[in-house]
Amino acid sequence: MEGLPFTPPAGADEAGRPGPPPAAFALLAADGALVGWSREAETLLGYTAAQVLGRRAADLLVPPHTGRHGPDGGRSDRWLRLDGTRSAVVDARHRGGHTVRVAVTLRPLAPGPGGDPAGRTPTAVLMAVELEGLRWWETRQAMLQGLVTQSPVTLTIYGPGARLLWANASSVRELGGDLAASLGRSMNELFPGDVLTTQHLVPAEDFVQQILDTGEPVIDVRFRGRAPADPRRERVWSSSYFRLLDGRGEPVGVCEQSIDVTDHYRAQQRLALLAEAGARIGASLDPSGTAAELAKTAVPRYADAVLVDVAAEVLAGEEPGPATAGDLVRVADSDGEPSRVGERVAYAAGTPQAESLAGRRATANAEAAPTRLYVPLIVRGTPWGLVTFVRRGDAEPFDDGDRAVAEELASRTAVCVDNARRYRREHTAAFMLQRSLLPRSLPELSAVEAASRYLPADSHLGAGGDWFDVIPLSGARVGLVVGDVVGHGLGAAAAMGRLRAMVRTLAELDLAPDELLARLNDQVGKEASDQNARGPDGGGAVGATCVYGIYDPASRTSTWAAAGHLAPAVVRPDGGVGFLRLPPGPPLGVGRLPYEGTEVELAAGSLVVLFTDGLVTARGRGVDEGSARLAAVLGERRGSSPDLLCAQVVAELVPDRVRDDATLLVVRTRALDARQVAAWELPPDPALVARARAMAAEQLGRWGLDDLAFTTELVVSELVTNAIRHASGPIGLRLIRDRSLICEVSDAQHTSPHARYAGNDEEGGRGLFMVAQLTDHWGTRYMPAGKTIWAEQALPPP
Repeated sequence: MEGLPFTPPAGADEAGRPGPPPAAFALLAADGALVGWSREAETLLGYTAAQVLGRRAADLLVPPHTGRHGPDGGRSDRWLRLDGTRSAVVDARHRGGHTVRVAVTLRPLAPGPGGDPAGRTPTAVLMAVELEGLRWWETRQAMLQGLVTQSPVTLTIYGPGARLLWANASSVRELGGDLAASLGRSMNELFPGDVLTTQHLVPAEDFVQQILDTGEPVIDVRFRGRAPADPRRERVWSSSYFRLLDGRGEPVGVCEQSIDVTDHYRAQQRLALLAEAGARIGASLDPSGTAAELAKTAVPRYADAVLVDVAAEVLAGEEPGPATAGDLVRVADSDGEPSRVGERVAYAAGTPQAESLAGRRATANAEAAPTRLYVPLIVRGTPWGLVTFVRRGDAEPFDDGDRAVAEELASRTAVCVDNARRYRREHTAAFMLQRSLLPRSLPELSAVEAASRYLPADSHLGAGGDWFDVIPLSGARVGLVVGDVVGHGLGAAAAMGRLRAMVRTLAELDLAPDELLARLNDQVGKEASDQNARGPDGGGAVGATCVYGIYDPASRTSTWAAAGHLAPAVVRPDGGVGFLRLPPGPPLGVGRLPYEGTEVELAAGSLVVLFTDGLVTARGRGVDEGSARLAAVLGERRGSSPDLLCAQVVAELVPDRVRDDATLLVVRTRALDARQVAAWELPPDPALVARARAMAAEQLGRWGLDDLAFTTELVVSELVTNAIRHASGPIGLRLIRDRSLICEVSDAQHTSPHARYAGNDEEGGRGLFMVAQLTDHWGTRYMPAGKTIWAEQALPPP
């Protein structure tokens, strides 16, 4: 200090750590004159010592009317009295012309020995600090003090090796209150746990060293673990890390700033769990599957084990009454005992399980820290079952938040179980309906050896609309049909049943395949119109596809027509495999285009394979790829019986779980031996009726069927006579000895004969009536060239 020897305190310590703003010092004589002036004072107000020494200190203050902070009510100089220590905030005049707000303290000095004859003896010291800088420093000091002693944020400093160097009060509380015992211990020793963030982190020791070396901070690392102060409770912290430097810029440690986010983290986890439950539970549409989905969702994120018990009626698709603790079925057990699934479960009266069911509320075990939670499955106010959530080991007990989550999980599961029960009931009904409408067994025929497979879709959509049939026809012929109704469920099954019935009815009229499909299409179109009038749930068969064929074992010819369906595959006796080339026809009920028939000769021993698209599109294949695979299997296995071939095709083409129904019908053709058929062509001459009777009787004698000769002669006589009387052109007579005796008479007319009662005075008109009375079956089938009237008689027992 100029004037008198004086050394003020420095503004920073030896290590360079920042201290308070530097204080300016001045010495005052008894009359208020300045007799000492420090370099800090020169810096503060801009005056050198030479410029101020000898001047009154009051001259450096603003005029009296401007000063507002003196203790004497406005006179800025009155507080300069030297009778005691005084402090004030005043406005000082800077040499540059502006005002500087300063905090000042005036402290009297003890009189020294002797005195200064010139009156320059200092009697007081004046200390001044710029107010803004002082307040900033004081605020910073208060903030640092608060972080150390009051902040809820834990601050911890780790040195090399991730070993503890320092901790604030909050961190000390986490450490159990004993900082001395924790100093020098590693981060992993103090807070063992898991890193929850996706960021890849090296071990703690290397992690701290990495930050010390690079200076790159790491923000918001989530840790899950247990604090020494509360080792039973699992906690989650959000931590950030940054490097600390000393006054020389050298790293001294890594500061960890952590915030306890356990409640927030758990709330997020619970919301995520419920969101996953909403997406997963109920996907299987099966009560047991729904319970298993609950267990997979809750374990291990929410509980260590989950048990689910329901009333037995639920599994049968029925709506139960209130479930009782003594009559439940275990449907899910994630506790490592899957063998218990399906067993009966009973809980004694007075147990928490029984109380939960009776009270329709969640109940915990009686321990102070419950580790088992029992929650009823409530459907429309009625308990249908019970869910048990279990926590073990050092897992935290269930709290109120956990109870709310358990109740929400059980509520969602109950709704899905009810949906699954309803679906199972409808699925079972649709499947039973479909099964009842499909052939229970295939008929034994001379024309073909047949086998089939129907594979229902393993899908939540329910039973589909696939069907097949083998229909015995007149003349030892057989009708073969496979169809598919678009859609699933009861509506599709009912539509399939109606279509199959219509096909059988039309087939028994001996209609050609193209005409049969045309009439079937008309009927489906009418149903579609009625369905549109009733609404979208009418259950019609719009969009159904079908392929229908007739095989004649006597001529070894077949006739086919298709309505939007895949063509059958044919395997020739020589091993050649191909698919019939059928004119494409529209699906049933969607158009009025005509259907065309195609005639194909089939050698005896040929394989004909009819199928729906579910067979060839299984395993994700396209139709072309699946059809090629089917052809390959048929070629490789052509020597197998139809039944074994069905099993081999299914094993090769269809997985265990199919997304759509798959239907397969395999037939091996047979041909009637020439000795089983006798045919004649007769001119339309009444005189030849007797000859026709004689030829028929002679043929029956060769077959050893003399017992049927009388009836057969009457039938031949009546049918040939009618043909000669009402038709023109040649007349065909054919006898077929198959599983029955068949008599056929053909002519070139399309008139429709019918049996009638003749009057007592009528000489004729009784022919067809007699035929109907003498035979087991009779009928008429039409061909492009005319018609055939046929009659069947049962063969006598051997």
